[in-house]
This record gives sequence, C-alpha cells and structure tokens, in this order.
Amino acid sequence: MTLTFIYKAFFFFGLPLPLFLDEVKAGTCRTLCPQRHSIHGMTEEENVVRPHQEMAVLSLEEKKFLLGVERGDVAGTRRGLQRARDTGHINVDCVDPLGRSALLMAIDNENLEMVELLLEFGVETRDALLHAISEEFVEAVEALLDHEERTRKPGELHSWEALPPETATFTSDITPLILAAHRDSYEIIKLLLDRGAALPVPHDVRCGCDECVRSRREDSLRHSRSRINAYRALASPSLIALSSKDPILTAFELSWELRRLSALEHEFKTEYQELRVQCQEFATALLDHTRTSHELQVLLNHETGAPPAALPEPGAPERMRLSRLKLAIKLRQKKFVAHPNVQQLLASIWYESVPGFRRKNMLLQAAEMTRIGAMFPLYSLAYIAAPYSALGRTLRKPFIKFLCHSASYFMFLCEFRIP
Repeated sequence: MTLTFIYKAFFFFGLPLPLFLDEVKAGTCRTLCPQRHSIHGMTEEENVVRPHQEMAVLSLEEKKFLLGVERGDVAGTRRGLQRARDTGHINVDCVDPLGRSALLMAIDNENLEMVELLLEFGVETRDALLHAISEEFVEAVEALLDHEERTRKPGELHSWEALPPETATFTSDITPLILAAHRDSYEIIKLLLDRGAALPVPHDVRCGCDECVRSRREDSLRHSRSRINAYRALASPSLIALSSKDPILTAFELSWELRRLSALEHEFKTEYQELRVQCQEFATALLDHTRTSHELQVLLNHETGAPPAALPEPGAPERMRLSRLKLAIKLRQKKFVAHPNVQQLLASIWYESVPGFRRKNMLLQAAEMTRIGAMFPLYSLAYIAAPYSALGRTLRKPFIKFLCHSASYFMFLCEFRIP
C-alpha cells in the first residue's frame, strides 16, 4: 500500500520514477519483492525442474500394459507385446512412478508365466535377477539365469553389472551369490553354485595391494562396506554347508577372523560381532543333529586332513583325543563347548570307570573316593608291571587317575609333616 501511494505521488507531480520503483513495477526487485519459497526451502527459480518432471510420462497404452502385467493378464499382455513388436506403439521397458518395470512387477507377484512371457519378447532384464533373488523367487531366478546364458555374448558384462551406479538398486559389489547368501536361500545358493558361481575371500583389512589402495582412495566407505557384505555372505549357514567340506572348522575359523576384524575396524564392530555370533550358533546347531554318542565322538575326534579311523569300544583312551573340542577351546567357541551334548559326553568319559557314581548320595560317593584313593599303590604297581592288563588300564581312566594323583599328593604331605 505504501508503494502504491509513493507511485501516485510521483505520477501526480510529474516526477520520473526512481529505478527501484521501476523494478518493483516489473516484479524484478529482490530487496522489496523477495522470491517465494516452496515447501522444500527452494526458491522458484532454483526449482524450475522437479524430479517428478524429469520422469518420462507414460502414455495411455503403456499404463494399460503395466496394469495388465500387474493384474497377471497373460493373454492381454501377450497381445500387447505382439502389437508393440509389430508397430512399436509402446515402450515395453517403461517403468511406473515407483521405478518398476513390467518384469519387476511380475517378479514381485511371483508370476512365473508372466516372467517367461516377458523374457520371450526380449524385455530388458537389467537387475531383475537380483530382484528375483531378493524375493527368493527360485523359479524366476532359474529362468533369468537361462535367459542370461542364451543372450549374453562372451566378454560382455552381465545385465546387472551394466547398469549405471546412479540408477542401480544394488551396489556394484553385490553379486547374485552374495545376495543369495545374505538371504540365506539354500535353493538359490545351490542353483548358483551348480552353475559355477564363486565367492572370493576378501583381502585382508591391512592389505596394501594396488586394488585395495585404489579402492580406499576412491571411496573408503564403499571399500569397508564391500568387505562387510562379503563376510556377511561368507557367514551364511547355507553357503557354509554347501561349499565347505568341513563346515564346523570353516565356522570356527571364520568366527575367529571376524573377531579379529571387530578389533581392527572399530566403526563396524557391531556388524562383525553379529556375524561372529551367527557363525558360533551355526557350529553349535550342528551338534543338535548328532543322534548317538558314536556320532558325537566321531565329530569331536575328527582331525583335519586325517583319514577317518574306526572307533574301538566306548571309553578307550586311545581314541578320545577330542581334537575338534580342543580346537573349539583354543578359538574360544564357548557355546560349542557348553553344548549339552558335549557336556554329557565329557561327563560320561570322566565317570566311565565308576558307573552309577553320580546317582549315589554324598556319603557313598565319599566312601567310593576313599576306597579308590587307598588302592592307588596297587593301581600303580599293576600299571608298571602290566600296563595293558585290566587293572593297569583302569589307571588310565580320568576319574581314577585324578583320585590316585590326589591320594599320592596327600600321602606326600602327610609324610612331609610327620618328621
């Protein structure tokens, strides 16, 4: 209102308008006529083209095509694809406002017939294989792998690798096998391994090769995240079970490596510790599948690289080396060692020479221990004279050996104090 009064006053007296009033009249003065701001905090001049305006506008026919795919209309979609092949009236690779192509819609709906139809008419697959793995749609994964083998030429990148990073849903370090291992999909992992897929072991965190140095220089966060993605895949129980000849040893070693990484990379300590717990739980869960003591003994006495040996009668000290259990203790696999099956076996080995000892009351247990302790000279002489006799072999039993050693030490103390 004030500007209108000033304008009328200058006009009444016939005076020339100041420059700033000309700007106000033209709507170009920034001081007195500030620009309006949008809800996003951007001025109108800076917000000329919005993201939704950059997206391609779908024609009516393309909307009908995507709607038919979404609803599972195979016959209508087939007619539309045939017409598009003849006339090109629609783009069969168009996407909806959510960025989903017709192939991704069919995968989301788990419509295998629609997926096969779209692949038959040559729609672009892009990263559809990764989406199918993420949805754990096994039949679609197999169909897309067959299509990739038929259409890909030697030396070309895979369809999911050829996408530009800014439009790809998954990062460049995510391969089909890594993603399947992240989902822990047993069927898809087996399908990929049967087709020759492999998961290389990541470089050491302190590796100084040219590749690692270049990757850290380009993007240190992406370099660290790619290592975490690789170890998350390696820690997959399904991948360990399918790719390792000794799953328990693999889980032990991977758990120890993840423990070391959690100490070196403090920023991602939580992620590495979660993966370490996952490996420990997998190794411990394998103990639940042992049905007899014999199977448990085979598992705990297994030595890496040694041929399987026949086990003699239960309790024989020659066979109870417990190599795998000792390795678990060395690598700090507490859950594995504390498993009830393992503890039951250790208790049966410990009290093997005195059956029913744990069922007796305290007085009977004390009397039994006193009797065995008093007989330690006889056991010692029998072991010296005939180590392989029944009495000599008794001294090899853990509980008997413990009581005899305790009795011997007690006698030594008594003899030392009597003089």
